Amino acid sequence: MILKKIILIVCIALYSITAAAQNKLNIKVVNAAGNKPLEAVSISINNKPIATTDKNGIAPLQLETGNLKLHFSSVGFEAADTTITIPYHDTLIVMLTALQKEMDEVIVVSSTRNNQRIENSPLKVEVLGHEEMDEESAIKPAGIASILGDVSGVQIQQSSAISGNANIRIQGLDGRYTQILKDGMPLYDGFSGGFGILSIPPLDLKQVELIKGSASTLYGGGAIGGLVNIISRNPTTKQQAVVCINQTTLKETNLNTFVSKRYKKAGYTFFGGYNYQKAVDVNKDGFSDVSDLNGLVLHPRLFFYPDEKTTIVAGYTGTYEKRDGGDMQVLDGKTDATHQYFENNHIARHSFELTAQRFLANQKKFEFKSSLSSFNRRINSNEIDFTGRQLNYYSELSLLVPYKENSLVAGINFTGDQFKKITQNIQLNNFNNNTIGFFVQNTWNIKEHTTIEAGLRNDYQFTYGNFLLPRVALFHRLSEHWATRFGVGFGYKTPNALSPQNTDFAIQKIQSLPTNIKAEKSIGYNAELNYKTTWGDGNELFINQAFFLTQLNRPIIATVLPNDDVTFSNQAKPVITKGSDTYIRTVINNWELYVGYTFTIAERKYLAQNQFVPLTPKHRFAFTIVKDFEKPGLRFGIEGSYTGHQYRDDYTQTPGYLFMAAMIEKELGNHFSVVLNGENILDYRQSKTEALYSGTITNPVFNPLWAPIDGRVINLSVKWHL
Repeated sequence: MILKKIILIVCIALYSITAAAQNKLNIKVVNAAGNKPLEAVSISINNKPIATTDKNGIAPLQLETGNLKLHFSSVGFEAADTTITIPYHDTLIVMLTALQKEMDEVIVVSSTRNNQRIENSPLKVEVLGHEEMDEESAIKPAGIASILGDVSGVQIQQSSAISGNANIRIQGLDGRYTQILKDGMPLYDGFSGGFGILSIPPLDLKQVELIKGSASTLYGGGAIGGLVNIISRNPTTKQQAVVCINQTTLKETNLNTFVSKRYKKAGYTFFGGYNYQKAVDVNKDGFSDVSDLNGLVLHPRLFFYPDEKTTIVAGYTGTYEKRDGGDMQVLDGKTDATHQYFENNHIARHSFELTAQRFLANQKKFEFKSSLSSFNRRINSNEIDFTGRQLNYYSELSLLVPYKENSLVAGINFTGDQFKKITQNIQLNNFNNNTIGFFVQNTWNIKEHTTIEAGLRNDYQFTYGNFLLPRVALFHRLSEHWATRFGVGFGYKTPNALSPQNTDFAIQKIQSLPTNIKAEKSIGYNAELNYKTTWGDGNELFINQAFFLTQLNRPIIATVLPNDDVTFSNQAKPVITKGSDTYIRTVINNWELYVGYTFTIAERKYLAQNQFVPLTPKHRFAFTIVKDFEKPGLRFGIEGSYTGHQYRDDYTQTPGYLFMAAMIEKELGNHFSVVLNGENILDYRQSKTEALYSGTITNPVFNPLWAPIDGRVINLSVKWHL
C-alpha cells in the first residue's frame, strides 16, 4: 500500500510538471479580404501538423514554452508563416490572402484602405483588373483614357482639338472633381493635370480602381465626383518580360516593354514606352485633329524585403512629351501671312516615390508613403511662349488595426503643390496650396451579412481654412443573391485657376483668383441594389442598380470676358447632379457580356433658365461582348456605346451618336500574340455635323468637343512574352 501511494504521488507530480510546461494558445485564422473566419485551415508547428481551425476559424492549442515556428495553409489561399514565443497571452490572429478571384468575391482593393473584399465593401469600387490592362496594352498602348471611358458613369471629355488634352468626368461633374491617384498617392491636378491620363500606359499596371461618388474622407479634397486609383504591377518570383509593338492607320507607333523579377531580399520592375504620332487632318479643314507627338515614359521601381513582414519600394517615373498641333501648313514649316496658328507643348514630368509597409503583431499594418513630382511645361504658340513649373508633394503615415470582426485605419498626411512661372509673360501669379489632414475610419463586420463603415477626416488648408469631412456607409447582404449599399459623404475642392475645364483656356488669358473666393463644398449620396448568381459550369450573372446625388455648394465658375480674359467667382446656388447607373455583367458558356446604362441630370441651379451642365449626356449606354476560343487560340471582342444628346453652351442640342469597336486576338505558340483592332468603325465624327472652329484660319476659335474627331482607326499590335 505504501509503495502504491508513493507511485501515485510521483505520477501526480510528473503530471503537474508536464501541465505546468504546457501553455494554452488560441489561434484565429481569417480571410485578409473582409476578416471572415476560415474553416479547415491546417496548422503545423516546426513542420508537424497538429490541428485545423473550426467553423469559427479558431484552434485552441496546448504548447510548450519556447520559440515556435507556425505554418498555416488552406486550399485557395497563400500559405503563411510566423514565429512566436510561448507563453503568448493574446489570441493570435492570422490573415490568409486568396490566390485567385471567384466572380467578385475575393477581389481585394487598396482604395478602401482596409483590404476589404470588393463584394462586401460598403464603398462602391469597380476594378479593371490585370486581364483588362493586358488586353488594353495591345489596343491602346499609350494611355488608359479609352478603357476608363468604357465604364458606365464615366465620361472622357476631350478639352482641346489641337493638343488632344482630355479629363475624366464621373456622374456628370467636371473633370476637376475627379481625383487621380497612383498607388494611393495624388497624381495630377492643376497645371500638372494636363495630359495626365493620356500618358499612363496600361502595360505598366496591375489594375485600376474606380470609386464613383464622394471619397474625400479617405483621400482629401477633390474626390467629389469620384476617384481613380492606378495600381502599379509588383514583381513575382517568376521572371516576367513583355514587349509590345503597335501600329495604327492614324500614323501612330507604340513600342512598350515591361520586365520584373522578385528575389529573396529584393526585386524590381521596369517599364519603358515610346509613342510616336504624326499630325493628321482627318476632316481636311486645314487644322490637325490629331497632334504630332513624340513621347517617352520610363518607370523603374526597386523592391526591398528585409524580412517577411516588411516591404520597401523606391521608384521613379519620367514622362517626356512634345505635342505639336494647329495649322497643318505651319506644322510643315510653311508659315505666311495667313497660315500662322500653331501650339506646341513640351512636357517633362519627374516623379519620385518611396513607400514602406510593415506588418506588426496581430496583423496590424504600418504604412508610409511619400512622393515628389516636378512638372515642367512649355507652351509655344503664335501668340505666346510661356514656361511654367509645378511641384507636387505628398507624405502619409497610417496604421491599420484589425480587431475581432472589425478593422480601424487612422493616419495623417501632408499634401501640397506650388506653381511657378519660369517666364513672366502671363497674368496669373505664382501660388501654392498646402494641406495637412488627419483621418480615421472604422469598419464593423456585423455577423456575416452586414458591414458598417464610418470615417472622419479633418483637413486644414493653409489658405482656405478647416474642413471636416464625415462619411457613413452600409453594406447589407439580404440573401445569398441579393445585397444593398447606402452611403453619404462630404467633400471640398480648393480654388485653382489651372484646374481642368471642359474647354482649355489660353493660359495667357487666365486671371489670378480673387482674394474673396472660397472653397467649394459638397455632399454626396448613393444607394445600390445588387443581384448575383452562378449556375452550371462557370456561368454567372451580376446586376448592379445604383442611384446617386451630389450637391456642390459655392461652385466656382469661369467667366470669359469680352476681351477673352478668364475670371473665376463663387455662385450663390449649387450645382446638382443626380441619376442612376445600371450595369449587368454575365458569363454564359464562356461568353462574357457587359452592359451599362447611365441616366444623368446635371443642373446649374444658379442660373434662372437653361440650367443644364454643358456637354453632359442625359443618356449613355455601353456594352462589351468577349469570347475566348481556346483550341484555335483566338479571342474576339466587340464593344459599342450610345451617347445621347448634349447641350452646347449656346443652349442648342447635339445629336446622339453610336460608337463601335471590335478586336480579334490570335495566340501564336506560347510566347506571341497578334491583335487586330478597329476603333470607331462607323467613323462617326463631330466634324460631320458641324465645323470644329469658327473665325479665320489666321485666328480660329475652336468649338467645344462633344464627340470623336479622329474618325475610324485600325491598329495591329504584336506582343511577345519572353
